[in-house]
Amino acid sequence: MKTISDAKAADRDWLKTYYYLRFAVSAIWVALAFTVAKAMPPLAAVMLVVYPAWDALANYLDASRSGGLTRNKTQMLNFVVSIATAVAVAATLPQGMHAVLQIFGVWAVLSGLFQLLTGARRWKSYGAQWAMILSGAQSGLAGAHMLSKAAGTASVSIADIAPYAAFGAFYFLISAVSLTISDARRRSKAFAA
Repeated sequence: MKTISDAKAADRDWLKTYYYLRFAVSAIWVALAFTVAKAMPPLAAVMLVVYPAWDALANYLDASRSGGLTRNKTQMLNFVVSIATAVAVAATLPQGMHAVLQIFGVWAVLSGLFQLLTGARRWKSYGAQWAMILSGAQSGLAGAHMLSKAAGTASVSIADIAPYAAFGAFYFLISAVSLTISDARRRSKAFAA
């Protein structure tokens, strides 16, 4: 039978793995967005639908590790908003990138708010959530910037969304590393005791 500390350690290990995975997927997406996708509109279109769909899946997987979506309301809302965003982007692609950027802007604001709230909720149990809280707040600002750009007349592309994803990747990496360091310190203290 697992002790509470064993269960908590398993949860922390999951969270570290989850954050490293989120970093890796976002980093690959950003690299493709700044390189290959700029010259291949069909690939860019697929990537624009996949990004929020991946976010929905990631939120689902994470929530399922800690009681499911009904127990984790902010992740449930993030899951729903991300699915709706993927569908809306797919439907809006024929209308052009300004419309798509507008959808991404709204999504960034909402998903940032839900991420901030999830990080704040997890702070007490896991610590090292400051990067997720900061990321959620910055996501809201990035969303406002995207909405502003979408309302303009300057040409926009997937490269206008890539910095948002890059900052997300950075914050997931910082969160994963913070948890890794925190766990190493805990093990060191336990070993020394």
